[in-house]
Amino acid sequence: MRYEKQTFIEKARAAWGDPAPDWIQALAEEADRITATRAAKNIGYSAAVLSHVFAKNYKGDMGAVEQKVRGALLGATVMCPVYGEMGRDQCLDFQKVVPPFSSEASSRCYRTCRGLGGIAKCPNSRIPDGTR
Repeated sequence: MRYEKQTFIEKARAAWGDPAPDWIQALAEEADRITATRAAKNIGYSAAVLSHVFAKNYKGDMGAVEQKVRGALLGATVMCPVYGEMGRDQCLDFQKVVPPFSSEASSRCYRTCRGLGGIAKCPNSRIPDGTR
C-alpha cells in the first residue's frame, strides 16, 4: 500500500474547514510552494509551529501567527507612530526589540509599544500592559 502525502492546503482544510480562513490558505499555499521550513522562517516561526497551526491545535498565540501571515503574505500594514507605515509582520518584529538599542528610533519604538515614560501606548501593540 502506497501512502500519498497530503499537501499543506489539504491538511489545513481538513482541520479548519473548506474554505479555510484566508490567512491559513495563504500560509498553506506558501508552504506548498517553497516548503514549510522556508515559509515558517519567512514569518519568524518554526516548521513545527506551522504544522500545529495547519492542524488547528497550536497552543501558542494563534493571533500573533495570523498577524505575521497577514503582514508577510497578505500585505496588511499598520501606521507606526515612530516609523510610519509598515507591514504588520514588521511591527510585530519591532515589538520584540529590547535594550540595548541600535538607534534612538528603536528606543522610542520600545517605549511607544509599551506606553512608557508618559508616552501613549501604540494601538498596534500586542504587548501586555506593564511588560518591559
